[in-house]
Amino acid sequence: MAGDNIIETQGLTKAYDGLRAVDSVDLAVRKGSIFGLLGPNGAGKTTFISMLVTMRRPTSGTAAVNGFDIKERPDDVRKSIGIVFQDPSLDDELTALENLEIHAAMYGVSKDIKKKRIKEVLGLVGLSEKSKSLVKTFSGGMKRRLEIARGLMHHPKILFLDEPTLGLDPQTRAGIWEYIKKLNKAEGITVILTTHYMDEADKVCDKIAIIDHGRIMAVDTPDDLKDALGGDVISIECDRDGHCAEELSKLDWVKSAVNHDGHIDVRVEKGEQKIPRILQLMEAEGVKVESVSLRKPSLDDVFLHYTGKTIREGEGSTKDMVRLRRKAFGKR
Repeated sequence: MAGDNIIETQGLTKAYDGLRAVDSVDLAVRKGSIFGLLGPNGAGKTTFISMLVTMRRPTSGTAAVNGFDIKERPDDVRKSIGIVFQDPSLDDELTALENLEIHAAMYGVSKDIKKKRIKEVLGLVGLSEKSKSLVKTFSGGMKRRLEIARGLMHHPKILFLDEPTLGLDPQTRAGIWEYIKKLNKAEGITVILTTHYMDEADKVCDKIAIIDHGRIMAVDTPDDLKDALGGDVISIECDRDGHCAEELSKLDWVKSAVNHDGHIDVRVEKGEQKIPRILQLMEAEGVKVESVSLRKPSLDDVFLHYTGKTIREGEGSTKDMVRLRRKAFGKR
């Protein structure tokens, strides 16, 4: 493992009855970075993460997490990681302090360190004054912050966040990400996250991997991924989007034309000059245009370009990761 990488995989594969859920993935994650894993439903990201956290054994290939081989030293891997689940897993009938104390005991945090560490992590997530409050009185955002604090109790080197802000309002989501960036710097911890919110991934992640059909389609910084597409995006709403996308794709000055969610996204150079030509073409085809907008490529466009689909909320289950946590706790 290279000195600046905390996770490395080589040919990591998981197959079920001949179907490769994860297909020969080579990936490196730099120590201390915030790394996003994006993929549509069934892309393989949950299976991939499950292997990294030792819940599932790979069919072939290797992976090292914090320098430990996931097959040879799974217990050391588990000691190195924290996990925040998509599904709530706090005890609402206990206080914030009691939830953290239970977690500390399960991970073998000594009494001498426990008190100091609880104070540290509650301070990191802005819940110091709520330590003796029952969790059932917390808002959704406060509960999520407490779960993040709990995941930090045993000084993990890597924190896995599975859809950490799913279902929260925009203001609360923004607050959660500020805390995550703060702990990333304060603790020097590597953060691996999955999210449906492209704006979050764009603003928060140092690097992003797009995964589809079990394969890594692209890995780069958000800005470099967007810059690689180039040109402008003309978004068109019309009454015959499927037909129009097909016709526009045939034009040599159109890089791509994708029909999705009732719109056509057309990638071209010098978009402001191409809009009149597109409108003329549609008028000749008898197509009614409802609206036209022009913008630079976004991370959503990058995702659509590599996967041919838009990311959707409500995907993925974290049951395997919940079982991992219970399994790990049962060994302590």
